[in-house]
This record gives sequence, C-alpha cells and structure tokens, in this order.
Amino acid sequence: MSISAYVRAVARSSTTSDVFNAVAEARRREILDVLMAGEKAVGAIVSDLSMSQPQVSKHLRVLSEVGLVRCRAEGRRRLYRMEPARLRPLHEWLAKYEQAWNDRLDRVEDYLKELQQGEQQ
Repeated sequence: MSISAYVRAVARSSTTSDVFNAVAEARRREILDVLMAGEKAVGAIVSDLSMSQPQVSKHLRVLSEVGLVRCRAEGRRRLYRMEPARLRPLHEWLAKYEQAWNDRLDRVEDYLKELQQGEQQ
C-alpha cells in the first residue's frame, strides 16, 4: 500500500504563521488570558497555568512571532505583555459571524413573541 493512502487520514499540523492559527491552540489562548491582566514574567505564567516552562516558552515564541505578545528585558527576567491590537483581524472576521448569530436569535425571539401572542388570543 502506498504512503499516500495514509496521508489523507492523518491530520496535519497547522502553520502558526498568522494570528488565526496561533490562537487556534487552546494553551496559547490561556496564555493570552493570563496576559490580559498585565505584563508577566515566564515564571508567573508557568505558575498561573500549571504548565512547564518549556511549554510556556514555546507558546510565547509563537505568540511573539505573530505579534500577539511583546517581550522586554528587565535585568535577567523577560516580561511579556499582550498586544491586543493584533487581534483586530480575528475580531473583524468573527464580527460577521456574531452578526449572523444575533440575527438568528432575533428571529427566534420574534417567533417566540408570536407564539405567546397566539396563546393569549
């Protein structure tokens, strides 16, 4: 059997070269959640999330490469902070879907009102 028979069946890892793929990983979203409170050192992130330091560093590198976090040196420590403006493309893309969901919920609400009015008559 050819190797190509297995290629389609195996999930491929996504690239992390853009914001969309970078935030697709749950642990990176958790790191962003921690950094929303403000600048933190790697050790504090490790402590907050109960992750290993190499894991946190790996995810921070990916987030840094796409510009979602910035690092600055303070002595021997490296402090990371979130760059929320870099989430704008993701927010704009999701806004379309948010509007679609709101429209659907509005229609459900209108339908429920019609049902309630029908019961009152």
